[in-house]
Amino acid sequence: MESFKKDISEHHELRVVSALKEDKDYFLSNTPSDAYQDQLDFIWEKKQKPKAIITFAISKRGEAVSLPQSPFGGLWIHDGLSSASLEAFILAIVEEMNHRSVHTISITQSPKPYEPQVDLINYLLFKSGFEHKKVLSHHVFIGKKKIKKLVQKESMKIQKKSKSSGLKTSHSSISNFGFLKEIRSWNAQKGYEVAIDENRIVQQVSEYPDRYFLITLSKDGQAIGYSLCVKLTSDSLYYFLSAINPKIPVKIGGELILNELFQLAVEQKVSFIDLGSSDLEEGANHSLMFFKSRFSNDICNKITWDKKL
Repeated sequence: MESFKKDISEHHELRVVSALKEDKDYFLSNTPSDAYQDQLDFIWEKKQKPKAIITFAISKRGEAVSLPQSPFGGLWIHDGLSSASLEAFILAIVEEMNHRSVHTISITQSPKPYEPQVDLINYLLFKSGFEHKKVLSHHVFIGKKKIKKLVQKESMKIQKKSKSSGLKTSHSSISNFGFLKEIRSWNAQKGYEVAIDENRIVQQVSEYPDRYFLITLSKDGQAIGYSLCVKLTSDSLYYFLSAINPKIPVKIGGELILNELFQLAVEQKVSFIDLGSSDLEEGANHSLMFFKSRFSNDICNKITWDKKL
């Protein structure tokens, strides 16, 4: 699909282009979804320089989502924007969606560590008629130096725990995908349903092998736990999928896996770790939130916004 530009004012213009043509640090913005016919970047420009961007997948039924089958989508600000300019961008998006016969817009805005201007973005989405549909709380650990300091502080303690329990952890790039079936099986045995598209994960790992890592927990040389981690951006590490074999109960398995995650974060020199959300259909997963709080130094919200046109 060819790109086009639309003048909004003498200062800014909206450019819309196929998402697959734009190279972005958040690589999931370039990953198409089978249920959507178009995946488009809406770019806010001034003097031909991008100031902000958002990617939408648009279905034949007139649904625009940022982004389906992804942890989040939302607006990314490349350069300092005034509140008025950012609001004009949002309104230009809505106007363009109307012209494209889109009847619903859904935006899952990234948490604050990914986009520092998220509070302003959420405020202006609300003022532009968007309604919040869902809120998830993410535990994060922020600070490159703080991550390294914590790993150094806990290393001796973790080594003793690992030795006394007979457990080992390691991390590596991904060479095969058998662990996905085990994660699904182990979680099913615990009564958890993991909605993962294995084919999509295989495709993403194949296209971006340097962004994905597998943490393995083993006992007596046998893998009894896994965690799939991904660098959603070059400066972050996201704790994506995890499971431990329920038939081999271990008390400190989760702690050892997260310690390995922090060691990986030091190696990758990222600025923050995203431990993801802790949610149940009936409410907050307080036990999981308590566990993650031991490995985080901040909490931030991820909000999904909807607007009917």
